Order: sequence, then structure tokens, then C-alpha cells
Amino acid sequence: MSIVPRPQRHPRPSGERAIGGRRSRRDDAHRPPRVVALGGGHGLAANLRALRLLTDDLTAIVTVADNGGSSGRIRTEMPVLPPGDLRMALAALCEDSEWGTIWGEVIQHRFRTDGQLNGHALGNLLMVALWQILEDPVEGLDQMAELLGARGRVLPMALEPLDIEATVRNADGTERTVSGQWQVATADGEVLDVRLDPPRPRVSEEVIEALGRADWIIVGPGSWYTSVLPHLMIPEIAEAIRTSPARRCITANLSVGMQEAEGMTSTDLLRVLTEYAPGCRFDALVADPTVLHDSLELVDFATEMGIRTLLRQVSVGDGQPLHDPVRLAAAYRDLFDDVYGDVPSVAPATEDRPAGTTDPASEEDTHGADR
Repeated sequence: MSIVPRPQRHPRPSGERAIGGRRSRRDDAHRPPRVVALGGGHGLAANLRALRLLTDDLTAIVTVADNGGSSGRIRTEMPVLPPGDLRMALAALCEDSEWGTIWGEVIQHRFRTDGQLNGHALGNLLMVALWQILEDPVEGLDQMAELLGARGRVLPMALEPLDIEATVRNADGTERTVSGQWQVATADGEVLDVRLDPPRPRVSEEVIEALGRADWIIVGPGSWYTSVLPHLMIPEIAEAIRTSPARRCITANLSVGMQEAEGMTSTDLLRVLTEYAPGCRFDALVADPTVLHDSLELVDFATEMGIRTLLRQVSVGDGQPLHDPVRLAAAYRDLFDDVYGDVPSVAPATEDRPAGTTDPASEEDTHGADR
């Protein structure tokens, strides 16, 4: 495939800040919704591939705590943000043109050598080069988005790399401290609590501005403890979410998975999220009852919390917990238009499943696998 002339990029959303009270409808029904999506890894990338089908006024706010793979090696050698999750978000926003396709493949290309480049993603190295030249992580990401013709903007959750620490309960009831995002995500045992280091990192004005002007703020899907909850643990971001006039949505994972949340249910994950977001009222929950074994319990708990549930099949439908971008986009379109209603089929109840059965690995489990 040859390098084709670069298309004109979609304009970046303006910096105007929304004012007034909470909106139940957009102030201009003909304007695409302003959407902010928070998360990291493959869960966020799947979300962005769906949302970019509905709006160009899209901002991804991405966790910056990755310490494994190419990103971990880079942040060990240089005082920069881990670029892997940011790169995946940009790749997900590449437009559907020949230009966007080839550059999406270029930044995702991973070197296979016997030398020190082995395992590094080209996009990670390109991003770090832009950061070093421009001395501004946000400007570097904007420049990379320009190159890719990205349908939206990607921002780091914080302006400094973070570390995640967790208290984990062992099988014998004892507790231990686990440090590092990758280590927490793959730790054996029950995660009891997670913390950020530093606990109050610097946050860019662009992040706060995007949250303040949004019509919708969407939290999840993704690795719950290491990609989703960290956004709610930064005081400045949590306050911006709480005070934004936007409506707020939680998108449930397709599977609890086999890593940090093993043994939990989707209802457990929703309960944990609300505990980490005191004072923040969520308006909606998007969940797929065709793959979640506790969807009825999930709806009941959401209703108790004042959250309205939109039940739609958003998975690929072949038994794998993978998002179908068109189905997920259709669900969000219904959400934005306030078109609720249940789909008829639900997954088998948890109590009907064979003993010892666990959920298959999901997109959320693969967080960090392509760093």
C-alpha cells in the first residue's frame, strides 16, 4: 500500500466551556454530541471505535499508569508518560480512509528483532519523540492526532506517570501489598483497595475543560481496578465529573474476566465504582444481557442507585466477550436519544452454570497485552 495524500483533518472541538445546569437534551439537536470517554487499554479502544461512528466531538481521557511491555521499558529509561494506552486510543480513532488505515497500522507496528528494539511499538517511540521535541505531552498527542487524521482528541489522565498500588487478600485470608499496574492486574487473590502514587497528580486544563463542556461522560469499559477506577481517584478529575452539566454513563464490561476482578460479578464491579465516586450521580448504565450472567441483579442494583439501564447486545455474538463497534454505536445512539428498552435474551443465570466455570478472557483482560 502506498502512502496517499493526507486528507483534511476533522476540526478539533472548540474550547468553549458549557454553562448552566444539567442538560437532559443537547442545546442543539442537530449538533453531534460532545462525548468524553474515560478508561484505558483495549476496553477504551473498543469504546472509541464505536463512538467515532457517532461524533467527531470526542475526547478520550486515558490512564497513564502502565508499567509493563514497551511502555514500562520506556518509562524506566525516560521520565515520560507510558505511551501504550495513548497510542491504542489514537489508533482506534484513525479515520476510515486509506491514510488512516495505513497510519493506524504503522503506529501499532511492533518490532520483532533479537536486539533492544524487540517488542517496542513504533507509535510509542514516535510519541515519545514528539514529547521530547515539543516538551508538552498534550501538544505531542495533538500533533500525532493531526498526522493520523484522528476523529477525536486523546488526552492523558495526568501530566506525570502514575503507579498503582493495591491491597490484595490471599487465599488463606492474609493480605499483601502489590505495586504496579501490571502486577495488580495479574495478581492472584482478591483486590480490596487500590491507590495512586502520587495521589494528587497534575491534571491538564484540557482534561477539565473537556469534562466541563461534555454532553455525555462515559466511564468504562476496561480493566476495572487499573483502567477505570483510577480516573475517579484523582480529586481534580472526580470533581470535574461531579460538577459537569453532562449526563454520565457507565458501560459495563462484557465479562468479569480472569484477572484482577476474578470471582466478582458485574454487580460487584458497579458497587465498587459507586464507592470510589462518592457524591457523583450516574444517569445511565449500558450492559449486554446476552453475555452477563447477573444482568437482572445488575439492573436491580443500578435502579437502587438511581441509574437507568440500557440493555443491548453490544458483543460480537459468537460467545466471545468482544465488542462489536456497530452494535455498541447503535446502543449509544439509543442512549443519546433517550430510547430505552430491553432486548429479549439474557445469559444463563450464574447459579445455572457448572461449578468451577469462569468467564473467558475478555477485551478488558487484555489491558496491557499490547503496550
